[in-house]
Amino acid sequence: MKYRTNHLKNVIFPLGGIGTGCIGLAGNGALVDWEIFNRPNKGSLNGYSHFAIKAEFPDGKSVAKVLQGDYLDNLIGKYEKSTGHYGYGYGPSSKTMSGFPHFKNVLFDGTFPIAKITFTDSDFPAKVTLTAFNPFIPLDADNSSIPSALFEINIKSFVDNVKYTVVLSVCNPFESSINTKIPHSQYTAVQMKSSTKKQTDKDYGDLTIATDCNHGPYQEYWYRGDWQDPVTTFWREFSDGTIDNRHFDSPGNADTCSVGANAIVNTSADKVFRFALSWNVPNNYNYWTPSKNENEDDILWKNYYATLFSDSVESGIYCLNNWNTLFKKTKRFCRSLHSCTLDKSVIDAISSTLSVLKTPTVLRLQDGTFYGWEGTAELTGSCEGTCTHVWSYAYALCFLFPNLEQSLRNTEFQYNTDINGRMYFRTALPLGSDHVIQPPCVDGQMATIIKIYRDWKLTGDSDWLRENWDNIKKVLEYAWNSHNDYEWDKDKDGVLEGRQHHTLDMELFGPSSWLQGMYLCALKAAAEIADYLGDENKKSEYTSIFKNGYEWTKENLFNGKYFFHKVDLQNKAYTEHFNCATYWNEEKGQLKYQIGDGCEIDQMLGQWHANICGLGDIFDRKQRKIALQNMVKNNFKRSLRNFTNMWRVFALNDEGGAVMCDYPEGCDKPIIPIPYCEECMTGFEYSFAGLLISEGFIAEGLDVVRAIRDRYDGEKRNPWNEIECGNNYARPMASFALLPIFSGFEFNMPKKHMGFSPVLSGDFKCMWNLGCAWGDFIVTENKYRITIADGNLDLKSIAIGNLNLVKRLRVDGKECSFTQSDNMIFLENTKAKKEILIEV
Repeated sequence: MKYRTNHLKNVIFPLGGIGTGCIGLAGNGALVDWEIFNRPNKGSLNGYSHFAIKAEFPDGKSVAKVLQGDYLDNLIGKYEKSTGHYGYGYGPSSKTMSGFPHFKNVLFDGTFPIAKITFTDSDFPAKVTLTAFNPFIPLDADNSSIPSALFEINIKSFVDNVKYTVVLSVCNPFESSINTKIPHSQYTAVQMKSSTKKQTDKDYGDLTIATDCNHGPYQEYWYRGDWQDPVTTFWREFSDGTIDNRHFDSPGNADTCSVGANAIVNTSADKVFRFALSWNVPNNYNYWTPSKNENEDDILWKNYYATLFSDSVESGIYCLNNWNTLFKKTKRFCRSLHSCTLDKSVIDAISSTLSVLKTPTVLRLQDGTFYGWEGTAELTGSCEGTCTHVWSYAYALCFLFPNLEQSLRNTEFQYNTDINGRMYFRTALPLGSDHVIQPPCVDGQMATIIKIYRDWKLTGDSDWLRENWDNIKKVLEYAWNSHNDYEWDKDKDGVLEGRQHHTLDMELFGPSSWLQGMYLCALKAAAEIADYLGDENKKSEYTSIFKNGYEWTKENLFNGKYFFHKVDLQNKAYTEHFNCATYWNEEKGQLKYQIGDGCEIDQMLGQWHANICGLGDIFDRKQRKIALQNMVKNNFKRSLRNFTNMWRVFALNDEGGAVMCDYPEGCDKPIIPIPYCEECMTGFEYSFAGLLISEGFIAEGLDVVRAIRDRYDGEKRNPWNEIECGNNYARPMASFALLPIFSGFEFNMPKKHMGFSPVLSGDFKCMWNLGCAWGDFIVTENKYRITIADGNLDLKSIAIGNLNLVKRLRVDGKECSFTQSDNMIFLENTKAKKEILIEV
């Protein structure tokens, strides 16, 4: 997507690795939100860190500019709640560089994971394009977890024989700062760190800036002085003279350093400079609920990236040494995703929400284990512990980095599951710490069963599945375990009836189609696992419970228009039995926080999971078609101007969106209904849109997706920061599931099977992802191509929707024998590294 003028206002594109934190690239090119210190840091600047460029003409004249566009935020200044002489009423901070010469024309082209900003101005003799990225390579989690921001600056000169100099300046953020030039034969680099901290100290850190020009200008230190002395001196030296090194033998405070590259450029050929900004803040700890050792010191663990690289010099040099490969593979993924023949809003949604993986929402623990907050507040994480009921919506990680997704299941079973099968839905850090005691979460717990089934089918890792079979049974059977004081399915009849905690942070009493559907989906997944592992008794048991629950749901939880929540709101006995008096509205004599007869957005969430994972019917087909039509009518609002929302406001005015729960005319709305009832939350909206599309309501699903992305247009909100309970929220990665939904992707690697049945007719192209490989599925007249970007495919069968008679099948260019039965192609000894071509 391209952004210009006012639509640059809220753009911040995160640059960093998985679990490394990130630095934000603002819409105007500024370096903002320095979130590399093991926690969020929204709204932050790091001194006068910036890029600058100078053009020197043969006649001695020159023009210098900060590589930024106009400052578009509040020109009176930002609210800082300050009693000092800064903030609101003092104008923009001078550290924004908004007072320096800069470019008038800026175009931001954001195709995550790559951002490209083009700068032009009538008084500057070149078009300057800054390309920024951090490696994002499916199935290569380590190279996608490098603590760095990488920049390539392309200069296309309109005038011959002009000398261009580009300089990156960065402030040392560590106390008692020392900056050191790093000797290197190929690159110019300066490292920043503290003179008083050891690498084992809790708050140790170092940064490095480096460029691929080995003869460029550099300064270990800007001039030290008061007021604006340092930046005044730097700009004079840069714009009117030359950058020469300055060295101090004693440590300073917030010293800035610079590295640069220069060359004479003619109109006949562009010049490209590369810069790496890398960091190393290796020692992490639990700052939100501190865990201490016997000396009352914080218990530390290393960030995973600190086990790969000794410091920021090593990671920065690694990036420069391997730049071509890292960028090529990142570009291959970027091209595959952004060339899908899907509505632009769908690609926008998928690619933009992937950026969550590159923000401080995500950590990687010392052994590489994945960990995530739900999102981030301004200065802390928001809602700890890779919360099962939030992260179960996020479908990106399992397809792109399945080993990281599997690490979540390992953590959940090893650390979060007790002897009876109760799961603590938030992982405590350090691993093994005491959990926050909350009611077990039924949707998160059932989702764990669905996810291990999905992960197994994506990877074909049957040994891993077999190792976890006892845990799977235990977690599922907690529903009727005698030690389950919440009595989910006490009588083991396939119907959830007890006290059920869920992702909307309270509990439902009595059966609801939403949580019931998740239970049924988990039962069906577990039955299929039992069948594969040869456990006939468990297969029979789970199948019987599923069938009873399915029929009961069909007969009792559909009101003729949609699925609902069957509860007697006047029955105080629920609160007395489960000892939860806060759920009773004494004044009105009614239960609080229930759905009741409402039309809730997740009423068929289990079917969404089932359609993606290949689990078949969870709800009656005819009923769910009717329900979806009425959900569009009730929940999707094309304008919210006249809609009442007393909760968090994520959509407003004439924006559209799908609300969490609606009570159509004639429906009895509880006095105090389910929490967040009137909100528009994008993760739920994406799963709703995905279910619509997978059930044939393509136009309606696209309307929902378009409404979301219209809200995140750069002017109103940041396209790379969909919010819910904080910034960079995990649940919106539900959008990634739109890829397998649109392509009708089938995956069953234990049986070495994959398939496609696109919901769109005509020529088609879409990315596919498995645990062993990834690539593109391309449909043209009389041809189906499964291209492989990385990995290998070992298949026994391929399914293609509406397949005609196959005339020829080639694997890596060689003809392959096969048999066909309707839409199924059966193969013999087929191992593909490049492409499978099917001709009809």
